[in-house]
Amino acid sequence: MQYTDPYVGYCLEEPSSIFKSLHLRDKEAIARNHFTLSVKKGDFIYKEGEKAKGVICLVSGKLKIYRIGAGGREQILKLMKPSEMAGFRNIFQAGVWNDSAAAIEDSIVCILERNSFANILKHNSEFSFKLMKLLTDELTFAQDRIISLTQKHVRSRLVETLLMLGEIYGFEPDGNTINASLSRDDIAHHSNMTTSNAIRTLSNLASECKIELKRRKIRLLDIPALEMISKSG
Repeated sequence: MQYTDPYVGYCLEEPSSIFKSLHLRDKEAIARNHFTLSVKKGDFIYKEGEKAKGVICLVSGKLKIYRIGAGGREQILKLMKPSEMAGFRNIFQAGVWNDSAAAIEDSIVCILERNSFANILKHNSEFSFKLMKLLTDELTFAQDRIISLTQKHVRSRLVETLLMLGEIYGFEPDGNTINASLSRDDIAHHSNMTTSNAIRTLSNLASECKIELKRRKIRLLDIPALEMISKSG
C-alpha cells in the first residue's frame, strides 16, 4: 500500500507495529485520520490537561512522557524511541491527557486520531487482543517502576536508569556509550531524585570507574557491576 504521508506508513507498516497485520481498509481508515508533527528539542507534543486526540507514534527522535507532581516536580514515566507508541487508553475514552510529552531531541510524531479505532475494535478480535496485551504490559512495567522508585536507594535507582537508557536507545559503536544525550535534570526526573543527588551519584560512579562522563554522554564501563548495584536495592 502506498501512503500519501510516508510517516503514517512507517507507523502502520513497521515490523513491530501493532497495526502491521490489520486489513487494508482498516489501515486506510487510520491513515485518513492522522496528522504529523515535526518538533524541535524541548517542544511539547501535548500537555497535561489538553484534550486527548488519540495515539502518538514516534517516527524519529526521542520523547519523554512525564507528569508534574507535588511541588511542581517532574517525574518521567516513559522514554520513547522510534516506532514506539503511547496513548492507547485514549482509544477507549474521550478526555484529556493525564501526562505530558516533550521532545528530548528533534523528532517527528504522528497522531493517530481515536475516532478511527472504534469500528476496528468491534470487528477485529485479534487486534483487540493485541491491544489488551499491550496495555497489560504497560501496567506491569508501571507497577515494577513504582516498586523501584519507592523502595530502592538513590544509587540503585540512578543505575537502573542508566541501564534502562542503554536498553531503550542502545549504544554507540564502541559498545558502551549510551546512544542518548539526556540532561542531568532528565536523569534525575527519571530516577525520582533531585538533580544535585543525580550529579553527585554520577560523579561517585565515575570515580569508581564504573562509568565515564563526557558532557552529556555516559559510557558504562562495568555493566555487570552496575547490574549488581541496580538489583541490590
